[in-house]
Amino acid sequence: MAAIHYCQENALDAKVVLHETLEDALDVVLTDRDFVLLGCIVYPDLHNIVFSTLKELKLKDIFLLDTYEMVLATRVDFEGSIDCVASHPAPKNLVPNGANIELCSSNAKAASMCSKSEVDACITTSKAANKYNLKVITDFGKVKMGFSIHEHK
Repeated sequence: MAAIHYCQENALDAKVVLHETLEDALDVVLTDRDFVLLGCIVYPDLHNIVFSTLKELKLKDIFLLDTYEMVLATRVDFEGSIDCVASHPAPKNLVPNGANIELCSSNAKAASMCSKSEVDACITTSKAANKYNLKVITDFGKVKMGFSIHEHK
């Protein structure tokens, strides 16, 4: 979503590639100068990525964009108490108090885990909840988010 938005806003004819983690994307960017790295500013380890690549990469741009609605969701047929919730590390503070947190690599992965009954619920986006046919329990709304673009020096 953010990468496509950035390309459209800047009239870039670029190929957008999604990776499981920012670290996976970084491996590609560091070996291929045709790629840039897009990071979300709340990504838990972004500061380490920035400072560990100071010799190779520089900050090119930053921009703001609303996320999809962040939601707590579960399976349509789920009944009972929510004891375990999948979440990416960044929004994990949205997990209800007392529930165990199963950390995962993305909001989409959290929704997938919930749909497969690996957890009782998930913190995800409204788009991912719809994709996996999940029932929204709590809608936290859209979040104004910052994104950074990193390119080779």
